Amino acid sequence: MEHIVIIGNGIAGVTAARHIRKNSDKKITIVSAETDYFFSRTALMYVYMGHMKFEHTQPYENWFWKKNRIDLVKGYVNQVDHQAKELVLKNGAAINYDKLIIATGSKPNKFGWPGQDLDGVQGLYSKQDLDQLEANAPNKEVCKRAVIVGGGLIGIELAEMLRSRDIPVTFLVREESFWNGVLPKGESEMLNEHILEHHIDLRLGKNLREILADENGRAKAVVIEETGEEIECDLVGLTAGVSPNVDFLKDSGIELGRGVKVNRFLETNIPHIYAIGDCAEQRESIGNRRPIEAVWYTGRMMGEALAQTICGKKREYNPGHWFNSAKFLDIEYQTYGWVFSEKEMKENEQHFHWRHSKEYICITVAFDKENRKFLGINTFGIRMRHEIFDHWLTEERSVDYVMEYLKNANFDSEFYVQYESQIVSKFNSEFGTNISPKKKSWKRIFQPS
Repeated sequence: MEHIVIIGNGIAGVTAARHIRKNSDKKITIVSAETDYFFSRTALMYVYMGHMKFEHTQPYENWFWKKNRIDLVKGYVNQVDHQAKELVLKNGAAINYDKLIIATGSKPNKFGWPGQDLDGVQGLYSKQDLDQLEANAPNKEVCKRAVIVGGGLIGIELAEMLRSRDIPVTFLVREESFWNGVLPKGESEMLNEHILEHHIDLRLGKNLREILADENGRAKAVVIEETGEEIECDLVGLTAGVSPNVDFLKDSGIELGRGVKVNRFLETNIPHIYAIGDCAEQRESIGNRRPIEAVWYTGRMMGEALAQTICGKKREYNPGHWFNSAKFLDIEYQTYGWVFSEKEMKENEQHFHWRHSKEYICITVAFDKENRKFLGINTFGIRMRHEIFDHWLTEERSVDYVMEYLKNANFDSEFYVQYESQIVSKFNSEFGTNISPKKKSWKRIFQPS
């Protein structure tokens, strides 16, 4: 019986295992050192905040794995011997495979800061990180102040977690405005205001020089590069992004870039070895997508596609139109298509930005300034329907069409205030159009005009 071994029990690896089982009787083994069972990584913050228990983050009952004949091995993989088709674990045990799937995810970035390995310094990615945070910052009496280094999604999540226990937070962001390498200026500036309103000490344009230790080898303060200022703290959260967790593969013969190099079928340079999820790096970018995407849903899609290939129905990985969602404290964020920051805007790209005069609500629409083709939309505080924007992007609708039928995309409940009339009015004023907001029936919205 063919033996499929998967390294990593995150969303990519577990999805591959589930779909291989649905389509075959192959022997399946998942190897992971993080936890006994698969859990939802995006829910870790809610465990710390007291909204759920850790067991509530596990989508499947513990009996699920045995019932579906998916063997689980807890351990670190030290070496992959592709010639012998063998994995060597840290404890010396060996596991043979016929086909190998690498789904080892990401690890927090460290940039060689002095003191980065002290006690009280940590990232926020794994279950072990959550356990460590409970020990380092159980309450404001133990952790009198935390400093977070790095201004991305993980950084803002960690800030929200700590503030939920009233722990003071200083947030060091090297950019001049929060996440402005990803978001357009108006959105980034709105988030600066929102972060400060939540009593977070936001320091923009500031880098970490070093972390100072006390007499017990524990972090006691950070030093800011630009000013030399020392900020006393009991916890330092390193959230300056993540990178593929592939260091154990350096002498394996498997081709690496930043991650494991794969083609559109998720195949590596070694026959019968594949890579999926955060650790996979596309040899050739797919459209405007980045070669590595540390995103939950793309990991799931890779797992589904690869399972078909493993089961004899070879399938390319095709993620479709880019979309994502997140929360910045209590502001919901969605993006469909491509809306680049000013730093990355294409020559033909034009933006329309609308922001509510009082609330933290805004949208930015990107379109081609020459042919007016709709390119993408960011929304903050307004829920939109994924399937409609996906449809409009596929049909290559004009920005004028999207503005005219924007009401169809709104997913907020009937009791929420609707803003489409205000949005379209400003669009008309800026671009000299005379668009009147309309709404099609659900049957007509998916039919060509």
